[in-house]
Amino acid sequence: MSKPKQNTEMDASLVLDARATLGEGAIWHPVEELLYWVDIECKELHVFDPVTMQDEVWPVGARIGTVVPVVGGGALVALQNGIHRINTETGELRCITNPLQAKDIRFNDGKCDPAGRFWVGTMALDSREGAAVLYRMDRDGSIHQMLDKLSVSNGLVWTADKKTMYFIDTPTCKVQRFAYDNETGAISYQGDAIRIPESEGKPDGMTIDSAGNLWIALYGGGAVGCWNTETGALIQKITVPAPHTTSCAFGGEDLATLFITSARDGLDSEQLKKYPQSGGIFAVKPGVQGVPAELFRSEIA
Repeated sequence: MSKPKQNTEMDASLVLDARATLGEGAIWHPVEELLYWVDIECKELHVFDPVTMQDEVWPVGARIGTVVPVVGGGALVALQNGIHRINTETGELRCITNPLQAKDIRFNDGKCDPAGRFWVGTMALDSREGAAVLYRMDRDGSIHQMLDKLSVSNGLVWTADKKTMYFIDTPTCKVQRFAYDNETGAISYQGDAIRIPESEGKPDGMTIDSAGNLWIALYGGGAVGCWNTETGALIQKITVPAPHTTSCAFGGEDLATLFITSARDGLDSEQLKKYPQSGGIFAVKPGVQGVPAELFRSEIA
C-alpha cells in the first residue's frame, strides 16, 4: 500500500444509512471480518457485515460507550451500569465490574492494548471539565484508574513497537503521547504529539495505520484527518457528508477500507435537511492499510 500524499482530500461514501443518534466505537473484528459499532444514546450494539450489508442490532438496556471483541467469542461492552461481557449469539449480558459511582457519568471510548487489557474512559453527561477518568481493566477483571481530571476521555491507540500510547481528551484538541509498558500496563506522559486547530473540529475516535499515522474523527468537522506523529502535520483528509463524525476503524480486505461512524445528535432540522445521511456508516479506501484490532484476552471464568 502506498503512503498518503501530502494534504490530499478524498470523500467517504455512505455504506449503511443507520440514522444513529450517536454512532460510535467502530472496531473491525479481525477474525469474524465484521464491523462492530455502537449507538450510545439508543443503547444498542451493532454488528455490520459490509459484504451482505446486514446490520445486526443488540439492545443492551443502558448507554453503551464502546465495544471490543473478546478472544474466543463475544465482546466487552462498556455500559452506564458497568462493563459487561455480551454473548453475540444470544445477546445475554454478564457484568464484570462497575467502577462508576455517579449517575451522571457514563463510559465513552475504549480499546484493548497489545497485551489484551481493556482501556476505557468516561465523561459526564453534561461534558463538564475535570469529571472524567481513564480506566484500565486487566485480563482478570481488576480495574485501575490511570488518568483523572479529564473532560471527555476519547480515542486511544498503541504503536506497533508496544512502547507508545496516544490518547485524546476531546476538549483539549490535542493528542497526548504516553510511554507505555506492555508488561505492566503502566503509562507516563511524554507531551503533546498533535494539536488540532479548532477550525478542523474536535478530535473524537482514533485509529492508527501500518505506517504509524493517526486517523482521527473530527466531531463538528465532517471529516477524518490523518496526522503524522513525528511532525504533527495533517497529511490527508477524508470528508464525510455528516458534520458530527465520531469514530473510525480500518477493516475489509487487507484492512484497506476506513469505516467511519457519525451522529445525528445535536443537529437541528436545517442541518439534518442539509446532511440527511448523518448517523450513517461511511467508508473510503484511502490508499493505506490499518493494523488488526487487539482483542480482550480474558482470564475470567
